[in-house]
Amino acid sequence: MDIKAIAMGLAFALMWSSAFTSARVIVDYAPPLSALALRFLISGLLGVGIAWLLGQSARLTRRQWQGVVIFGVCQNALYLGLNFVAMQTIPASLAAIIASTMPLLVALSGWLVFGNTVRPLGIAGLIAGVVGVVLIMGARLQGGVDVFGIVLCVIGVVSLTVATLAVAGASSGGNVLMIVGLQMLVGSAMLWVPALTIEVWDVTWNWQLVVAFVYTTIVPGLLATVVWFLLVGRIGAVRASTFHFLNPFLGVATAAIILGEKIGVLDIVGVAIIAGGILAVQLSKQ
Repeated sequence: MDIKAIAMGLAFALMWSSAFTSARVIVDYAPPLSALALRFLISGLLGVGIAWLLGQSARLTRRQWQGVVIFGVCQNALYLGLNFVAMQTIPASLAAIIASTMPLLVALSGWLVFGNTVRPLGIAGLIAGVVGVVLIMGARLQGGVDVFGIVLCVIGVVSLTVATLAVAGASSGGNVLMIVGLQMLVGSAMLWVPALTIEVWDVTWNWQLVVAFVYTTIVPGLLATVVWFLLVGRIGAVRASTFHFLNPFLGVATAAIILGEKIGVLDIVGVAIIAGGILAVQLSKQ
């Protein structure tokens, strides 16, 4: 893994983890699904427009289109949609911790569904991940956290797992920025249906909402996704996923610094165990 790949991985982890904090700010002042649908519409149009100016084509292979649709529905509509709704009632740090278990679920899916061989280090990592999640959830449930919000985040991270497994098919063959823009437009189209059906457009306009929305639209929304696709293409999905072990730390730290969310001792221990489990699983695949 070269220096450029490491820099890309670190940048992706920081951008990805910060999205939970900015999303928490957005849902305090705007309806979650409508805000997310609008964000994806803007990000998608920007991505497609820039890709077109760069000479990229929307003439994708059948495999690429399948990846675009699956990624757009599972990551953008389901995973992020459910997380935005959940963060109306649960802390951003908890949503980030649940989402950070995705690499563990990817490894578990490969083992149980696809019959991939898991080495002892990988099995130890999976067990550690479960222990870390149990510690954090036990502490949070005793503290009175909203169970429904947790359920939404769990369903969301399962959808994110499916989306991650589809990345390889979507990113192969070039036209990366065009693919990123198109999968965001797919997510936007899916989200507008429930947004217009069940939500009321009640927005409290202030500078916090504007800054959080612009940041979420451009940085985690567009830049992080482009970096992720490029990183997977550069070093492969297995090595790229190693950087996800930073997400529990960065997600919790960002929420604590920006939002002032309180972090307990069991949260810190659980995050460390989860991060170690993710790293062990990824190293076992090397």
